[in-house]
Amino acid sequence: MKNYTCFNRDEWAALAPKNKAEITKEELLNIKSLGDVVDLTDVHEIYTSLISYLYLVYKEKRHTQHAQESFLHKKLKLAPFIIGISGSVAVGKSTTARLLQLLLSRTYPELKVHLMTTDGFIYPNQELRRKNLMSRKGFPESYNMTMLSDFLKDVLSGKDDIVYPLYSQELSDIVPGKYGHVQNPDILIMEGINTLQLPKSGQVVTSDFFDFSLYIDAEEDMIEKWYLQRFEKVLDLNKNNKNNYYYEMANGPREDALKYAEEVWQMINLVNLRQYIAPTKQRASLILHKTTGHLIDSIYLRHF
Repeated sequence: MKNYTCFNRDEWAALAPKNKAEITKEELLNIKSLGDVVDLTDVHEIYTSLISYLYLVYKEKRHTQHAQESFLHKKLKLAPFIIGISGSVAVGKSTTARLLQLLLSRTYPELKVHLMTTDGFIYPNQELRRKNLMSRKGFPESYNMTMLSDFLKDVLSGKDDIVYPLYSQELSDIVPGKYGHVQNPDILIMEGINTLQLPKSGQVVTSDFFDFSLYIDAEEDMIEKWYLQRFEKVLDLNKNNKNNYYYEMANGPREDALKYAEEVWQMINLVNLRQYIAPTKQRASLILHKTTGHLIDSIYLRHF
């Protein structure tokens, strides 16, 4: 980690500006993912400094773009500032992404901030079955990386309206015939386990499109605990939801469901983490390291 500067929680909190964006406990509760832990103290000590730094990098990109226009004597379409967020399943990526969107929009109301997940670029279950990839769902080969790359090229080219597929956690599948839209945001936040992964030889690296990237980090045994705790909460919430992917498991023997979750962790999520996700950690611009209770105890900022 020689190319990172490490800050403990107090050191990072000391970098926060005096004028802080205020959000309520209710707003925080509404954006918190199932099983994740975050409170207003985290907002003030971790995320306030982070969005101030992000805005600094955003302004630097805009300054460079305006300098290019001046040099070229040509008006250029300003590309969005793209933030990528990566890390294991169950580590809190979605909460971090939604919190950044809320705080950036609240602190800098002149900015249009769009949030999306790369889950929409995974192949539909039907296609995964055809390719015999259902047991590899979430691995690099289960994503349509060409579509994701083309999408990012369109974003940076300044197209006015770009559509992308939507993924449903409830269905555990792509939603047929429904799409999200990216319409000229100032900042685009992309969250997903594959945002920093290296593709097959010859393909464009997704993270090459990012202006800033975050990796949410924690020890393997801790992430496993969070994953299993979240799995049980999903079962509890969907005992009466016949449309949910986990409905049958929620109403079957709990020990069978937990055995299934442990198998998924060991055979899929842990393998994916070790082989494809964790190795990308040192490609991130900033690493948020979590410990017991999802507490962020260290922040690593890359300086070269």
